[in-house]
Amino acid sequence: MTGVYHIEGYAIVSEDGMLADANRVMPDALKFEADKAFFEAALDTVDLVVHGRHSQEQQDRARLRRRLILTQRITDIAAHPRNPKALLWNPLGASFEQAIAAVGVPVRRVGVIGGTDVFGLFLNQFDEFHLTRAPNVWLPGGRPIFPDVPRHSPEDILAAHGLRSEPPRMLDAARNLAMVTWRRG
Repeated sequence: MTGVYHIEGYAIVSEDGMLADANRVMPDALKFEADKAFFEAALDTVDLVVHGRHSQEQQDRARLRRRLILTQRITDIAAHPRNPKALLWNPLGASFEQAIAAVGVPVRRVGVIGGTDVFGLFLNQFDEFHLTRAPNVWLPGGRPIFPDVPRHSPEDILAAHGLRSEPPRMLDAARNLAMVTWRRG
């Protein structure tokens, strides 16, 4: 654990390291039932979900989860106008610790689900990152998982930030869909 919180990242990307197309939309080609099941079960274990304005989980239980939504449209921290379980957070105006304190409930496990800038913000804080590659899916001009993709691969970026890969975990053998967990230290 890097600190007080256990911080995990979750993403499925195309072969070229994109999490969405050029319109910031996650195409159906990146949606797999096995990955969705893993993702939803993992988010059921976290105390707080962190994501940007365009990254949202679309699971049945999403409305039940506490969340921080990153935005630069506010000064620091504010209540979400429509979701009582969410706070808006501008990391330029308030620290992560201040945002966590504003959540108002104990937080130990944090799940970060994107997008690009959010994942980039947490690269040095991830205890784990669960990366799934969608086989044979390419999204040229799409939205990258990390700011330095495609110049560097997602795996190279994770390794450069102190995470080490574990053996792949097959999520769907028939579709050759594997997830690799990267752990710090």
